[in-house]
Amino acid sequence: MSYAKPSDKFLASRGISLVQQLTEDQIDALKELINIGVGRAASLLNEMVGFPIRLEIPFIQVFAVEDLQQELIARFNKNYLATVRLGFTGSINGSAELVFPTESASTLVSVLTGEDLGSPDLDAVKIGTLTEVGNIVINGVIGSLGNLLKQRMNYLIPTYTEDTVENLFAAVEPDDSTIVLAQASFTIEQLQVIGDLIFIFELQTFDQLIAAIEEVS
Repeated sequence: MSYAKPSDKFLASRGISLVQQLTEDQIDALKELINIGVGRAASLLNEMVGFPIRLEIPFIQVFAVEDLQQELIARFNKNYLATVRLGFTGSINGSAELVFPTESASTLVSVLTGEDLGSPDLDAVKIGTLTEVGNIVINGVIGSLGNLLKQRMNYLIPTYTEDTVENLFAAVEPDDSTIVLAQASFTIEQLQVIGDLIFIFELQTFDQLIAAIEEVS
């Protein structure tokens, strides 16, 4: 499964608007920080499984909360998603989610664990495996952002959920949050699995993050 970055014209036609007009340089700097984090995460995953894993973020988008569901429904329809969620506090407050369609999640777990896709044992190891992968990836990215702000971040316990788009994000407060949606591409031994990294920042802390990016750019 793969998909291309939606065009500005497509986004406008869908009624999807950016929360704020970030400059191209700000978007590139934010993407670079996220890629640094996922690069560190890929190195840790390589050590865990013993074979090369390439993990990269081809593009990111910034959304208002009310537009996120519309975008994810358009991408994944009404299918269930496998999601690892991790909350964080510190200089930046919010939560992050590593999201896969359930079939892609099963494929990733099969490759990482060696279990056959049709094996009855696959479901038994899926939750633990994806939770660990999500924990590593999200910690890598939020750690990079914390380093930028020169602040230590605190993390909550990661949780695993399988549910629809509507239910997964129903509790997000639209007036208090900014969404950063990053396509996550896992390439493992010529197999590519596509998911999403979704960061939900409190508005004030997102502004602080962008200001910090401006200072070092």
